[in-house]
Amino acid sequence: MTEQVKSFFHDQTKTWSHVFVGADGSGAAIIDPVLDYEASSGRTHTASADAIIDWVRAQGLALEWILETHAHADHLSAAPHIKAALGGRIGIGEGIRKVQARFKQIFNMSDLEPDGSVFDHLFAEGERFTVGGSTFEVLPTPGHTNDSVTYVVDGHAFIGDTLFAPDFGSARCDFPGGDAGELFASIRKLYALGDDTRLYLCHDYAPEGREPRPWFSVAEQRQANRHVRDETSESEFVSMRTTRDRDLPLPELIVPSVQVNVRAGRLPPSEDNGIAYIKVPLNTL
Repeated sequence: MTEQVKSFFHDQTKTWSHVFVGADGSGAAIIDPVLDYEASSGRTHTASADAIIDWVRAQGLALEWILETHAHADHLSAAPHIKAALGGRIGIGEGIRKVQARFKQIFNMSDLEPDGSVFDHLFAEGERFTVGGSTFEVLPTPGHTNDSVTYVVDGHAFIGDTLFAPDFGSARCDFPGGDAGELFASIRKLYALGDDTRLYLCHDYAPEGREPRPWFSVAEQRQANRHVRDETSESEFVSMRTTRDRDLPLPELIVPSVQVNVRAGRLPPSEDNGIAYIKVPLNTL
């Protein structure tokens, strides 16, 4: 059996979550699962994650990994909910330590040790691991965030926010630790994977009403990405990205997302009244 990927679209946050099934047909990994969140009430729900759980169970798969491409700023992770239901280990790139350190200070998270220990595993550059008999390699792709990584396996690459669809472009670089020059280098790494490699998106905002797509080939991105094509120079990209980022509003869910996701998807600890709270830092972000 060859590897396969089943993708799930979360319309509220325009997020793609992916289930990778290894070559043996029995082992699986889930990449970037979403926890439903109502900003107006602060309520969380698990319907989207449960749909993924139900599919994995229906296929008779053993979940080996829950992989985060980075600590997302636009949706909350459902990794702990999925782990409780299906097992598996929660992994992220080792750059998460830098992200945790920055946001621990901003949100005054006294419970958080910025050493990555809330995750089950921190992936190093070039590290290899198996899922269902298929071998993944970890490719650091910083620029959007310090901890951004791409998971590469047999013609599939799960790229997080490094690139969006060709008609939408590339990730912003104005978050703490972001760097447009690093992002350009990371995109070039992806383009070097080979024209037929499928680049699986974390988001597709689908301009002009087209249907969202979970992946585009390297060839499609190289030829048509509005921000980085073959002929685009680093200086052109950095100038464009820096100018564009100045006018972008912050993601709607950045405040709850970051506080949850640097904790590996766990909600903040409950206070003495039994309720957990999201903090809003005034005049800071």
